[in-house]
Formats: sequence, C-alpha cells, structure tokens
Amino acid sequence: MPLLLTDGDIDKLMTMQDSIEVIEDSFRQVGEGDTWNRPRSRIRMPRGFHHLMAASVLGSEVFGLKTYTSFRAGTRFLVILYDSNTGDLLAMVQGGRLTQLRTGAVSAVATKYMARENAATVGIIGTGNQGRAQLAGVCGVRNVTAVKAYDRVEESVQGFIEEMSAELGVEITRVETAEEAVTDSDVVITMTTSRTPVLLGDWLQPGQHVNAAGSNHWIRQEVDDNVIRKADTIIVDSIEDAQVEAGDLLYPIERGRVRWSQIKELSDVVVGRVKGRESPDSITLFESQGLAVSDVAAAAYVYGKAKEQGLGVELPMSS
Repeated sequence: MPLLLTDGDIDKLMTMQDSIEVIEDSFRQVGEGDTWNRPRSRIRMPRGFHHLMAASVLGSEVFGLKTYTSFRAGTRFLVILYDSNTGDLLAMVQGGRLTQLRTGAVSAVATKYMARENAATVGIIGTGNQGRAQLAGVCGVRNVTAVKAYDRVEESVQGFIEEMSAELGVEITRVETAEEAVTDSDVVITMTTSRTPVLLGDWLQPGQHVNAAGSNHWIRQEVDDNVIRKADTIIVDSIEDAQVEAGDLLYPIERGRVRWSQIKELSDVVVGRVKGRESPDSITLFESQGLAVSDVAAAAYVYGKAKEQGLGVELPMSS
C-alpha cells in the first residue's frame, strides 16, 4: 500500500546532511541526463495561488510532482511519489519540512562548489523558517565559526539566534542593517520575499559567495543590478525555470547587465563541466528558484527510509 508521511515523519527520517547528499546526487543525475523536470506552473485563485511542479529522477527509479497552495492562511505542500518502472503510487508526503530541507540543501551544494574552501563566516538576510535551513545547509559544507543575522522583524532574529546557535553550536550575532550582515562575510545568504533588493552590489567584497534563495517569482528582486554586474560567476538550478521566474535576473538581463549565455546550471558544476569558482577573489552568485527534481529525489529518500523503519501510515488504496 502507498504510505502517507507527515512533517513529523520527515524529521525522524532525514537530517540536513542526508538531504545535502540526496540533492547533490539529484543534480549529478540532472547533469548526466537521467532526469526530466517541468518548470513550475501557477494558477491564480480568487484569494491565492495553486502551484504545480513535476519531475522524473530515473536513477532513483521514481517520478512525481509537488503541488502546493499559497493563501493568506499559509502555504501547504504535498509531494506525490510514483515508481517509474510500474507507475505504482508509492507515497504522499506532506511537503513543508521536505521543502525546507531540500531548499537549504540546494544552497549547501552550491556553496560546496562555489564558496572558498576556507569560508568560515556567514551573513544572512532573512531569518524565517527557510533562513534556518539555509544556514544549516551552509554549515553542513563549511566549517562556519561566526554568523551575522539581519531581519526587519526584531523578534524573528532573536528566535533565530536562540534556536540556530543551540542547533549548530555557532556564535550568531544580530546586526542592525543588511549591509552589516554582508560586510566581511565569506558567504552571504538572502532568504526573503522582498520585491525590492535587500542586497546591494556596492556592499560586496572580493571572494564572497552569495546564495540568493528567496526570489522565485518574476515580481521579486532580492539583489540589485550591481550584484549581477559584479558577479564573476552566476549559477542557477535551472535556466529554463530562471527564464520564467528569476526576478533577480530577468530585470538585469532586460537592461543588458548580463546575458543568458553567461549563466550556467548547478548540474554542470556538480558534474565538472563548469567551474563554480575561478579564483579566490571571484565573487560568485547562486540563484535558486527550486526544482521539482529536488523534491522528488528527497521524497524518494524518505520513502525508502520509512519502509526500512516501519514509519508512515498505509493508505487504504491499491497502488
């Protein structure tokens, strides 16, 4: 019978380190041509949106889709997983925690290949739930010794500091401005839903790596044109997706700041076709929109672990 897996199950089945390994493997499969990915589609409802993403990950012998809704009451995720050999339904996975883990893990993989190997300090702009996973992911691939955190909501920063310093064993300091978070940080993270830039290129310094993970809609722009201009390397998880919804890139491209031919995919970096960093002084930028391949690969992992450990609820329906 198919399994129903909740966010609580996910916490028992997948760590951030597990997620990083799964996501790195999924991008390797993308680079080797063993996946198919459908860019996100959105349907406008009277008071919200329905979003749909689909993919196959043939090296993991699965395919499936993530469907989610974003309304004023919140965002609700569901990943539906199938066997690619038989077409059988394998699982329905509550996708909130899974999405959080895989989003942090995608940035972690980018950081692994693009940040300097001795990167030890992090500045983060945006300290919500996704910001937590972003920081955990970066700490999973670099020996981070200090973090500076900024958010417009003071209570959000304080909760972030208390929770993440205990979880990661890293000193986290609240700063008063976004610029302070960026200054002298080896890795910079933006994880907001801002429609106007929260990171300015004038703040960047040689050698920094930026994970811009919040702008997954054409109306959002977390980084200004000068960030794009100063970046020596720009990597996205999917050019096809980015051409639809990467607000950080669409506007600068329209204004001639960069060309699509200059932008490469993370899968090309993972399989070695493209360098993630040319030199220690290079400024590198990763733009993350979110890829259905990542969701399906992560769901396949937790399904396999759930079968091993006897977790989840069997659904009373034939597969």
